[in-house]
Amino acid sequence: MFPEWKNWRHVVKLDPDKPADEWLIEQVIASGTDAIIVGGTQNITREKVLKLFKLLKPYKLPKILEVSTIGSITFGFDGYLIPVVLNAGDPKWIIGAHKEAVKLAGDLMEWDEVLPEGYIILNPECAAFKLTEARHPLSEQDILAYARCGENLFSLPLIYLEYSGTFGEPELVSQIKSGLTKAKVFYGGGIDNAQKAETMSKVADTIIVGNMIYTESIKNLKDTVKATR
Repeated sequence: MFPEWKNWRHVVKLDPDKPADEWLIEQVIASGTDAIIVGGTQNITREKVLKLFKLLKPYKLPKILEVSTIGSITFGFDGYLIPVVLNAGDPKWIIGAHKEAVKLAGDLMEWDEVLPEGYIILNPECAAFKLTEARHPLSEQDILAYARCGENLFSLPLIYLEYSGTFGEPELVSQIKSGLTKAKVFYGGGIDNAQKAETMSKVADTIIVGNMIYTESIKNLKDTVKATR
């Protein structure tokens, strides 16, 4: 059963391709974050995912694997997020890679541990944007249309607005959230202090912090959690 996620306000995303040790994991756990997502775009292998999973295993916090490559699928996590990149130019990232994963591991999958997420990638400089050949630039109307298609045509339970390393536009995030009726809105990108965390937590259901974990800004992690409360 996928962990209860609808009340998550703050989530840390850890990249298997970036260095992590026991000290870093302890900082994440002590911050009070609601859950940990393991996921990334570049050089993601099962070996790297397993190394990170072993560091996380002693802790009770929900541990979720965001499946970005078939080769990184690792059993033992509390749940699995499956990205559907709604503004992908390459249809592989809307359904193609997903079909191949199910073809490979469908008989082994526990479907109640799987949660699909509708990604809209909004930073043209990030690796995920380039990999998926995401469509850009997009107007506010385009982004809202993608989000509504995800919610109403594909019945996706959450829409993930991904700015990946850059701080997005709170007004736009607010418009997307206001334009949806059922799907939760996740926001990720550029949050490295309490002020930014508070700003985005007011307009999104859940904020995701990631890059700050690997910089001196990790000292602000607890404050970003407090700002969402």
